[in-house]
Amino acid sequence: MPTIVFVDQDDNRKEVQADVGYTVMEAAINNGIDGILAECGGACACATCHSYVDPAWQGKLPEMDDMEDSMLDAAYDRKDNSRLTCQIEITEDMDGLVVHVAQNDL
Repeated sequence: MPTIVFVDQDDNRKEVQADVGYTVMEAAINNGIDGILAECGGACACATCHSYVDPAWQGKLPEMDDMEDSMLDAAYDRKDNSRLTCQIEITEDMDGLVVHVAQNDL
């Protein structure tokens, strides 16, 4: 079971165990990570699960598709390492993934 590290806006870190096959958003919701609102429930329709993938992990994750890219245009403070956590399916290879939670409650 991979460990995902969530970092909040105050640089507090929380490590959670994540089930393979779930999304990073589901791991956040299931473990009470503040800031991941997921208002659409993971349908890639709201950008309230927006986060920043740690630069060390950027090239290790699957590429985002056009739908995610388009939805991120609605996210506050989009950056080069922005991703929607609802679109990142957890694999064994993601053990140690670091995700910085964005400002999603605007």
